[in-house]
Amino acid sequence: MTKRDLVVRISNETNLVQQDVLAVVQRTLDYISEAVAREETVELRNFGVFEVKVRKARIGRNPNAPAKDVRIPPRAVVKFKAGKEMREAVLRLTPGEVGASASNASKEPPKEVKKP
Repeated sequence: MTKRDLVVRISNETNLVQQDVLAVVQRTLDYISEAVAREETVELRNFGVFEVKVRKARIGRNPNAPAKDVRIPPRAVVKFKAGKEMREAVLRLTPGEVGASASNASKEPPKEVKKP
C-alpha cells in the first residue's frame, strides 16, 4: 500500500476531497518524522511505536574483498515495534499467505481514482 492508495481509500470512505485527505496524511507523517528526529518516542495506540535507538559500532566485511575488515561506526536508527492488534493480525497469517499476498497485490488492476 502506498500513500496514494491510503489517500484514495480514506477519500472514498469519508467522501472528502483527495487533496484534503492528502494534506492531513502528509502533515501527520511530517509530525511523526519531526518528533522522531528530535529523539522523541511516537506511540500510536493499537498501531505501534516509533523510537530512535543507537546501533553499536561493529566490524563488517566487504563482500568483494572479504579479507578486509571495515569498521562500521555507531549510528542512530529508527525502530518500529508493532502494536498488539497489528502483531496479532500478522501472527494469524500462514507462511504461504505472506508470499502470495505480495505477488497478488502486484497483479491487481489499478483502482479507480476519484477526481476532486
